[in-house]
Amino acid sequence: MKTAAPYYYHLDVEISPERIGQVRRILAAHLRYWDLEMLVEPVCRCSDALLRTIDAHAADKNTTIEMWWNGHHLITAVQDSERDIQPHYAPSGCLAQIAALSNGWGCCATDTGGKIIWFSQRARSGDHALLVPVAPSPSLRETRPLPRALPLTADAAAREREVVWAEPATALV
Repeated sequence: MKTAAPYYYHLDVEISPERIGQVRRILAAHLRYWDLEMLVEPVCRCSDALLRTIDAHAADKNTTIEMWWNGHHLITAVQDSERDIQPHYAPSGCLAQIAALSNGWGCCATDTGGKIIWFSQRARSGDHALLVPVAPSPSLRETRPLPRALPLTADAAAREREVVWAEPATALV
């Protein structure tokens, strides 16, 4: 199971065809460092799709990429400042690929007229360990020891004395 320690990564980059591969390797390295190997492929493919769209259609190539890990979900956001490309006019292949590879995605506008497209991935454990019962941990409270034998009540003691063991009868010869 993954730890619940939060992680954050921020990258400002000017996109070009050769930088897209570099950004992919940087994101993959951070995910591996965070012990999220199973998320490398979907996150990098979604990021590639967004960065290639920005490279092909945007005049301003300055982009911000952020990743947040909260222990259960990884959220990746790609922000550009392009006013001309609106999310609903973006190439449908890019958004369809993000929808297919992620557990959720969305878009929001920035104050400068640009947009942020984000997607999230749930972490799934690759190792399926068997559940084994564990011994209870010792308590910090003091307890009284149990008595070795509980005393019998007066009625039980009397009944115990009344029991007579009969011996088998022997035949006289």
